[in-house]
Order: sequence, then C-alpha cells, then structure tokens
Amino acid sequence: MTNPSTAPIDHFAAQLQGLAALPHLGVIQAQGEDAANFLHNQLSNDVLLLPVGQARLAAFCSAKGRMQASFVVIKTAPDTVLLVMSLDLLAQTLKRLSMFVLRAKVKMSDATGQWQLRGLLGESARAVVPQGSPWQTASADGAHAVALYPAVLGDTPVPRALWLGAPSQTPPAGAELSTDLWDWAEVMSGVTLVTQPLFEAFVPQMLNYESVGGVNFKKGCYPGQEVVARSQFRGTLKRRMARVFSPVALRAGQDVFTPADPEQPCATVVLSSARPDGQGFDALVSGTLESKQSGWRVESAQGQTLELLPLPYALLADV
Repeated sequence: MTNPSTAPIDHFAAQLQGLAALPHLGVIQAQGEDAANFLHNQLSNDVLLLPVGQARLAAFCSAKGRMQASFVVIKTAPDTVLLVMSLDLLAQTLKRLSMFVLRAKVKMSDATGQWQLRGLLGESARAVVPQGSPWQTASADGAHAVALYPAVLGDTPVPRALWLGAPSQTPPAGAELSTDLWDWAEVMSGVTLVTQPLFEAFVPQMLNYESVGGVNFKKGCYPGQEVVARSQFRGTLKRRMARVFSPVALRAGQDVFTPADPEQPCATVVLSSARPDGQGFDALVSGTLESKQSGWRVESAQGQTLELLPLPYALLADV
C-alpha cells in the first residue's frame, strides 16, 4: 500500500483550477500624501519605492522583532496603499498602526467592505497575471491581481493569484472552488500570512519571509528592525519553516515536540489543510533546526510523526 506522504500528488493540479472566496482575509487602506512613507517606516519591506500598481510581502513587527501581522502590500495610487491581511488580526493591527500616525498625513481605515477578494488557481490565475512571477501585478477596470508563489505539487507548479475587485464587479472566469482547497494550495506554496494564533510567535525569517521577498535588509529602520537584521547577519537564527505531511489534523498555533527533548515544544504549526482526497494533511511548521533533524511529533514526543516534505523554493543563505 502506498504511503500517502510519498504518493505522487501532481494529479491534484487538475482540481486547482478556478477561484475561491477568501472570507478569512481583510483589507486595511492607508490614504494620504504620507501613506507610503508612513508604512515604509513601519513594515519590513520597502513601500516608499514600491511603484504604483505593484505589490510586496511585508511584516509588521513588535519592538522585539516578533510578527504581529503580515500583508500583501499593494500600492494602487501615489497616495493609496492597500494591506491585505488575516481578518482575525485586522482590528488590533489597525489600532496599533493608527497609534503611530501622529502628524503624518495619512488616514488608516478598514476597507474590507470596499473590496471582494478571490483566490485564483491554475489557468484562472495565469489568465489574469500572465507573467506569474511572485508579487507581480495586473490591474483592469479598478480591480487588482497579485501573482503569489505557486502551489508546488511534486514537480508541478500551479499558479496562484490574489484578486481584489469592487463588490459589484464580476470576478474572473473560472470554476468555484472551496476555501479549504485554497488553504491547501497555500500550504503547498510554502508562503502564508500571520494569523491570530501566531501573533508575536515568530521573527520574519522563522516563516522564511526573507527568502520569499518579505524583508528588505537595506531599507531604514522599522519596529524590530535590529532584531530581524541581527538574526540574519549574526547567525542567531535557530528556527525555520518547513512543509510536512501529517496523518492527523493539525491546527495553527499547535505545539510540536521531538523525542530528543520531550519536555518542551520545539516547533509550532503555522497552517494546515487536508489533502483533496482526504488522505492525510499537509502543513507548514516552524521549528528549531536541531529538532527538525531529530524528528517532529504531534501533541507529545510520543505522538504521530510529521514527515518532512521538500520546500518549494530555496532558502536565502544566512550571511
């Protein structure tokens, strides 16, 4: 009998064709002549030099470098920037960002109701953002689409894109897909956003953000910048995110253990979703490099084994 963790999964690509509703995401809008400069001083990526119509991944960190939220950042006009993020963190993130506005000429607001969000997969994504390189964008009729990292199923990459349109706008063509299927594709891309269970759990590199365009080490200061930079350049980074297969369901924020040190958790589940055929679960887990070598187990050091899967992208080498 074939082990589900090693069975070919390329054939699932045929199911990842269409578009899914994304009710778990929300949108913060920054508007005003200082919008880009304000966000540039708050986020881990360069917003000031971001061209209109382009997008980037970025993190919003505490003074200790821990991620309080993360975003797909889209500059829709010289004075307007949209932050697409996990809806369960939106209210508290908007409140904290607004605290730092002070005299800056920018208004921060919850713009979730002004947009409908769809996740595009396969040919639906390729048709809207033909180039397909991550964070590339396309705009038409007031709607915006951002190419994301593809879901990689074995040797088969499946394009993914984020689409934002007016509530009355007709979404791109494609079959309606479930949000669960979108979540699985996100796991298989190896790139995800911070959610409430992960609040202040990681510095950006623990979610591989520096390897997928989410951190600019050459930009100026932002909250937590010194910690993030020190982790990268002084070799102090001890945790990384990996893809795993699990025979049992997992949840974001769940502790993971290793037999080599059974008394304390060594890793944390970031995102998990069932395989389309129901044969097990794929997940993203961030844990210590040492425990990754000794093996990860669910719930306790005697729990079910998590089997490591290849990451779909190369990690930026530590400096």
